[in-house]
Amino acid sequence: MRLQSQLNSAFTTLLLVILAITGYVIYSLILDMLIQDEQRQLRQKGDLIVDVLNNQYEGTNLSNLNNLLEDQGLQMFIYDRNQNVAVSPTLPENVVAGFFKKNDFSDKNKTLWEYKGDKFVTSRIIFAPESTGVELILLTPLSDLESVQQSFIFRLMIVFLLGGAIAIILSYFLTRKLVTPLSQLKKQLKKIEKRQFNAVERIKATGEIKEVEQSVYDMAKELERYINSQQTFFQNASHELKTPLMTIQGYAEGIRDKIFDEQEEEKGLEMMVTEVNRLKKIINEMILLAKLDSEPDVYTPENLQLSQILEQVIDRTLPIVNEKGIELKHMIDGSPQLYADGEKLLRAILNLTFNAIRHAKSKVHLHIFEQNKNIMITIEDDGEGVSEELIPHIFHRFVKGKGGETGLGLAIARAIIEQSNGKIRVKRSDLGGAKFEIVFTR
Repeated sequence: MRLQSQLNSAFTTLLLVILAITGYVIYSLILDMLIQDEQRQLRQKGDLIVDVLNNQYEGTNLSNLNNLLEDQGLQMFIYDRNQNVAVSPTLPENVVAGFFKKNDFSDKNKTLWEYKGDKFVTSRIIFAPESTGVELILLTPLSDLESVQQSFIFRLMIVFLLGGAIAIILSYFLTRKLVTPLSQLKKQLKKIEKRQFNAVERIKATGEIKEVEQSVYDMAKELERYINSQQTFFQNASHELKTPLMTIQGYAEGIRDKIFDEQEEEKGLEMMVTEVNRLKKIINEMILLAKLDSEPDVYTPENLQLSQILEQVIDRTLPIVNEKGIELKHMIDGSPQLYADGEKLLRAILNLTFNAIRHAKSKVHLHIFEQNKNIMITIEDDGEGVSEELIPHIFHRFVKGKGGETGLGLAIARAIIEQSNGKIRVKRSDLGGAKFEIVFTR
């Protein structure tokens, strides 16, 4: 069953249950209300009659009262409690005898009397003075009230039916408005399943469905970016691996076929060793990236003193700094600590520092400090910087700037930093070159 039909069925069932319970409660209460109202009206009429008779006919006895009330057009009894005698000016004697036999007239709390299977609502008013013991008892058939009850319930059922029909129609349109975006969302998910990312369209929705729609759209864009990056990665990887392999193959075939002289052969062997080392480096970095992405166990965090990490960075970069004549200025504020994998974090900072040294003209600045309870690490140089076109892709695999090596160093640095719950970004430095900013939230 479709979702819209399920929602409509559930709403209709719930509505019918509510209406049935409401109708039953009203049906039960309305008769009590009618009885109470009828008793009130009978008491008002009886009080009026008794007041008139008390004022105009003082000392009236039972027989005289009976004669005076014959023309009132009401079903009533006159009951003498002292003599336990009841007469009715409006009912035949056999009916009076039947009422008197079937009911206890002396029971003042009984409000419903019975006669031949029918029930009557009663109201009792005492004539003044009370010592006379004469009461006026007014009656109304319960069947009259039940007919009013049934008429009211009939009208109520019509209202319920009309209201229920309108509610069901509104439910159909409302559920359709709710389900339609879900149906459209299903079509967009089918496109994602078929990898038709460019065909994914935005749909109109509100509330939580809008949030789901936004998540689906973002997922499609991220999957598209991921697949494109994977394709680019394999293309670049094959290119990066193919180049040294072709060089090695060319020199190997030349040496095999004896087309090189002794000096060229020696040069070819050196070039083959160089390319093998380069190939080994690319493969090792690709393996490291794959492990960082897929094997959480390779990452073993611990409490680190960043001052020690900084000292290791300075020690390992000192030879190349001296060789290139670069001024490496480093500074650390306080004694910040970080929970991370020390070996991996050192690798990430070294990659960024070597990258800055390689592109710098004369100086590189490395600064570690705390800001707004976050640990900040900045690495900047006075080189040419990163072009605006390259910034969105600089941390992707095999993306190399001018003078880059394997194109994997920055990708490895980003993977390590993100595994350490940090973020990295690049922008223009005040020194003129690139500035890499790392933020670790604590």
